[in-house]
This record gives sequence, structure tokens and C-alpha cells, in this order.
Amino acid sequence: MQREEKHFEITLDAVLQRLVDLKLSVLAMIQKLEMEYMDINWPTFLDNFALISSHLTGLTKILAKEQCPPLRNRTVLPLLVSMDRDEALINLTEGRVPVFSHDIVPDYLRTRPDPVTEQKMQQNEQKASNLTNDAAMKQVTQYNKVVSHVLDMVSKAREEWEIESNSRTGIQQTSSMADTQLLVAAVGMGKGLQFKANYGPGPGMMVPPSIRGPTPPMGGPSMSPGNVQQLGKAPSAVKTNIKSANQVHPFSR
Repeated sequence: MQREEKHFEITLDAVLQRLVDLKLSVLAMIQKLEMEYMDINWPTFLDNFALISSHLTGLTKILAKEQCPPLRNRTVLPLLVSMDRDEALINLTEGRVPVFSHDIVPDYLRTRPDPVTEQKMQQNEQKASNLTNDAAMKQVTQYNKVVSHVLDMVSKAREEWEIESNSRTGIQQTSSMADTQLLVAAVGMGKGLQFKANYGPGPGMMVPPSIRGPTPPMGGPSMSPGNVQQLGKAPSAVKTNIKSANQVHPFSR
């Protein structure tokens, strides 16, 4: 009996220490969320959450040990129920419970669920006990089919998302240099357009060198598309025209 009591005291001390660590971790997370919500990042939040999870896991391991006496076999009874303010209780609960009255005792020392919850549990247990094995197997099979269908849908969506993510090599190209040059040539030089009259590029129009025609000689005619074609076909005729124009309209010196 003394050995069991000793194990019980050791277990309670370990549980209380783990609960204190868990409370401090929860308080630290709440403080970060309230005070540092503008600067907190996701990795920091996950670290705090992992610390809380580790404390809960440690508490579960302590209660699951074989040396730990089952706490469900213990009965807790209130030694004093009063409507007066209890300072010792306030200090013990850090100001959460000022009075240990008849209204608080059922909630803090409850060993059974709420009456409504207990009634629903009894109804479900009675319904399950009246269910035959064949009907239960049919329901389980139907439930497994629904779960498998949902799992297939999620897996397919995940595979499509992974394939789409892997196929992306970078930012998609939304422009083409060749199309840009063709557009500039069409606007500036009329390349690829049908003209009824020859017009040269407008004043101040900048044309890339790759689509610009040959530079006319000093004193020569303007380089319209028609003249460019004439220069490419018969440059001697252009020289003859210039010479004849000088003979008809000689310059006075």
C-alpha cells in the first residue's frame, strides 16, 4: 500500500510539472499572437505549436506508464463547499476560481459527461446494439466506398497539381521579338501592306536597323518603299533620272 502511494505521489508530481510546462508554452504562444502578430512568421508559429504538442505527448506517456496507478480508480470529494471567497483557492487557481460553491463543484469535479451528452451517448449505444451484423457490414462497406472515392479525388487532384508545378519552367513568355519587328516594319515602312501611293516614314519615326532600307545618297530622292524596290532592281536608271533632271534644271552657280 505504501509503495502504491509512493508511485502515486511521483506520478502526480510529474503530471503537475508537465502541466506547468504546457501552461507556460500556451501562454507564450498567446502572448506572441497578441503582441507580435505583425512580426510573427509561420516557422516561429510552428515551433511554438510543436513545443505544445511535445508537452502533451509527454503527459500522455506519463499517464500511460505501467508504474502509473490508474487515476480513474481514485475518487475526489470536496472537503468544503462554501459561498464565501476563498483566498487560498484564488492563489491556487491563479485567480480563476474565487469561490468553491455548489454551482462550480459539478463542473470541476465532474466524473461523468453532461446530462445531455450522456443521453445522446446512450441513444447511440442503444441504436448500435440493435443493429444486426449484416446491416453493420453494409454500412461499413458503404462508408469505405465513400472514403475511397474521396481519397481518389484528392490523390488525382494532387497528381495534377504536381505535374503542372513540375511542367512550369519559369515565367511564361507573353511577347515575341519577331512579331514586334514585323509590327514596327508595317507601321514605319509599310512592309507587308498594300499601298496605293508610296509614303515614306513619318517625321521622327524610328525604325530598327534590321528592317531599315538602304541609306539614300546625298541629294538623292526620298527612300520610300517604291524607290527602295527601284534601287534594288535598277540603280543605273536612278542615276540616269538624276542626270536628266540636272540637264533640265541646271543649277546656277
